[in-house]
Amino acid sequence: MSADLSAPASTTPQRNPASSTEPRPGVASPTALDHPATIAPPPTGKRRPSTSLWRFRTYLYPFRARFISMFVFASIGVGASIVVPLVTKAVIDGPIADSDRRGLYALGLFALSLGIVEALLMFGRRWVVAKATLGTEYGLRTDLYAKLQRLPMSFHGQWQSGQLLSRIMNDLSTVRRFLGFGLLFILMSIAQIVVVTALLLNMYWPLGLVVLVSSVPVVLLCRRNEREYTRLSRKIQDETGDVASSVEEGAHGLRVIKAFGRGGHVFAKFDARSTQLFDTSMERVRLVSKFWTFLEVIPSVTLIIVLGFGAVAAGQGRLTLGTLVAFITLMLSLVWPVAALGFLLSQAQEAMTAADRIAEIFDAENTITDGEAELTEVRGAVRLENVGFRFVDGEHDVLHDVNLDIAPGETIALVGATGSGKTVFTSLVPRLDDVTAGRITIDGVDIRDLRLEQLRTVVATAFEDPTLFSMSARENLTLGRPGASDEDIAEAIDVAQAHFVHDLPWGLDTRIGEQGMSLSGGQRQRLALARAVLAKPAVLVLDDTLSALDIHTEALVEEALKWVLVGVTGVVVAHRASTVLLADRVAMLSGGTISHVGTHSELLDTVPEYRALLSAEFDLEQEASALDEIAEFEEVTR
Repeated sequence: MSADLSAPASTTPQRNPASSTEPRPGVASPTALDHPATIAPPPTGKRRPSTSLWRFRTYLYPFRARFISMFVFASIGVGASIVVPLVTKAVIDGPIADSDRRGLYALGLFALSLGIVEALLMFGRRWVVAKATLGTEYGLRTDLYAKLQRLPMSFHGQWQSGQLLSRIMNDLSTVRRFLGFGLLFILMSIAQIVVVTALLLNMYWPLGLVVLVSSVPVVLLCRRNEREYTRLSRKIQDETGDVASSVEEGAHGLRVIKAFGRGGHVFAKFDARSTQLFDTSMERVRLVSKFWTFLEVIPSVTLIIVLGFGAVAAGQGRLTLGTLVAFITLMLSLVWPVAALGFLLSQAQEAMTAADRIAEIFDAENTITDGEAELTEVRGAVRLENVGFRFVDGEHDVLHDVNLDIAPGETIALVGATGSGKTVFTSLVPRLDDVTAGRITIDGVDIRDLRLEQLRTVVATAFEDPTLFSMSARENLTLGRPGASDEDIAEAIDVAQAHFVHDLPWGLDTRIGEQGMSLSGGQRQRLALARAVLAKPAVLVLDDTLSALDIHTEALVEEALKWVLVGVTGVVVAHRASTVLLADRVAMLSGGTISHVGTHSELLDTVPEYRALLSAEFDLEQEASALDEIAEFEEVTR
């Protein structure tokens, strides 16, 4: 088979941030996400976007010294820029008017020094803010990923992955840009406008009053545009997530799309979402263009009025030439803060809506929480007592009144028609989903009371549709047991008949492509089975993990599994009679509950539905061939 496999990947086991309690320097620990000390609890009632942004203030705390330094540098820089026009006034009305050359040199050198200080402060501000904002973004992103890891499968089933990707990448970057640039300059711009306006009123109050009156339409315009801009920003961010979902689905499903020749159909759906995003973005651009244009016009009109009245006042001797020059210079220093206010307020609205979208994930209820109990000696006795399960948005129970006792070391084959709930059953044992009725116990302890870390060490699961990650074959194998020895890995490969890994370009160090798409379905299943076996659990759950194997390979795997399942409690979802033969007993799911339990022979003799269920898969010639393969395998291993 042609395989697109990458060069060797690092064999260093990857640490899962969702399960780690090791604190990271400078950022909040992911284990603290559910505590008010890290993120304030969501307010009751309708949530305001500004409230969501304020909740993330604790991520600034580790960098408080840098943020304080940033504001100090910026404040001194703004102060220096305001002092320069005052020095200019002193130069014109003093040394120039009095022909004082020495005083001119002294004040000129002072003004030059202020310019140098302002430049140095700007450099210092940018230097200290970089690590602070990037560190804040890192802390938020890591904790958000950890939260996603802890949320139950029901949450992920209701969310498009593109929406989650958009929040953890685009929205967090938007928040970072606002914290590093927008927040500072909004505060500095407002402070500069207030201080300069006060100075202008003090210099010559009639002209200062003109400047003060000109700020009224700016405030009114900002309040008028706030709600509409927030609405459009949220809509754009949601639509960006939809486009990301289309791209991801198209990339993952490319083989199916090509196989059915539906490239045009999929492209049309992507184009529709992209067009909608474009139209909404243009609607916001039109709104912003009007807003910013008006903000540009107001300072320009005000400057013309001040120039006219100022010239008249200077001609009448009511203010000095130096005062007029300083007044105009200070007025010009207000042009950028007022004009930029539109951009900065727009950025603030984007950051608030982005924070609101991020808060939606942090506020998602984590229904599968850690217990406090811990098994001191694991035997592997599994018991289901009146178990029921219904999906969050479901109207009917998928499972109900399920009762089953599995003794330590016993293997149960779970059979049932398609849609009978077998996969749901296997997801309940490791608590990928929680029962909605009854309870499941391991060694007499309700699994909801156990620590999740221990539960998922005790229980290992191999799924029918296995998931492999874009890392080496070795890392995929050792995902559940990072410290496994080479001998243990070789044994698991033998059990799963996954010897193909040695034929890969770099053997076990070959990087498997994303989703394992460079491997065949049977190869992916065998690698996933070897991963589950390698974990050496007390309870092994196999969700029809042999469905993609040919009958000869299946026979060899099943014979090896007989040895692996000795001393291990096994739950094996089976569709073939040969797989059923692995089990000590068979449990039959019908109508959402276990209708019959017994040995394979007993059910064949007494349950017509069971005979009919296996008749499509049970073939005497295939069984004879499988038995020959098993005999040959036993002869080789003897």
